[in-house]
Amino acid sequence: MFERFTADARTVVTTAQAEARDLHHNHIGTEHILLALLADPEGPVARSLRAYDVDHDIVRDDVLRRIGGRTDDGPVLSDADAEDAAALKAIGIDLAAVREAIEANFGAGALRLPRPPQKKRGLFGKLVAGSGHIPFTNRNKKVLELSLREAIRLKQKFIAPEHIMLGLVREGQGLAALILTDRGVDLNRVRDDMEESVTRTAA
Repeated sequence: MFERFTADARTVVTTAQAEARDLHHNHIGTEHILLALLADPEGPVARSLRAYDVDHDIVRDDVLRRIGGRTDDGPVLSDADAEDAAALKAIGIDLAAVREAIEANFGAGALRLPRPPQKKRGLFGKLVAGSGHIPFTNRNKKVLELSLREAIRLKQKFIAPEHIMLGLVREGQGLAALILTDRGVDLNRVRDDMEESVTRTAA
């Protein structure tokens, strides 16, 4: 599948990994893909979402507010965990407040799991250990799979950033989609914008 990715689409995938690493998250979720799609302010996704006053910084702030940032600050939630947190909030349970109360009583980092001991890897292992692999969530893998299906549906033999956004919209359940709908984004309009953009690119 990745051989179909355009250079811009490959940049989205690598930028998503950089976004996750920058936030000290231990997964690459739909939220990181959305951040990567918005990293280029003149890209098709950024242009489409500008109509809703949604940009990279706003989404980043939403991600930090919903699932936290550095793992040193407490547990980082995956897409599925974020949905559970939103459901709990709807019935009056704020996980951030619960975490603060626990840390106030038991000390900062009381919820952190101990890190497994690092394996000795020799000199080369020490040099590359800092760049370690960050896995994609299952939901995010589904988004990338749907981006291929969107390209096939549009009878296009390549996968561009627009196809990735179409996959994200079609999947519709991840943290990225939740952030967008909470911001009042019309996902059907975004879908139309992406199809128009990628069709124009292919012409």
